[in-house]
Amino acid sequence: MLLGLALLPAAVQALYFHDRILWEARVAESDLVSVDQARSWGSDAIWIDARPEVDFERDHVPDAILLNEDRWNELLPRFLQERWSPEKKIVVYCSAESCNLAGDVARRLREEAKIPNQIRVLKGGWEEWLKTRK
Repeated sequence: MLLGLALLPAAVQALYFHDRILWEARVAESDLVSVDQARSWGSDAIWIDARPEVDFERDHVPDAILLNEDRWNELLPRFLQERWSPEKKIVVYCSAESCNLAGDVARRLREEAKIPNQIRVLKGGWEEWLKTRK
């Protein structure tokens, strides 16, 4: 009885917000790449940090470029001019697997910038990179 009463607020909230809860991952499994796989690409990969600038300035994947939603219009042209290469793979990451910023940037690169490259989101994000940092 007590357990039922304890779960009642959660059940009501789930019913009320059912259309606002993401029940599926926003990034398809086929669009994800592990840290080891992305590292194996070496210089054939461009790393994009989709986190806020303050996090990028604190630390980032070596040679990564900042390209986030906050400064998209400013940073995209710079990326395209200075770093983009059509034959390279692109790895986008944000803070953690639960972070949606990397998926949003990857989507915008495909849909808005019409980048033809293979674009992948780093599985586990920055947190996973830190765990496997060599």
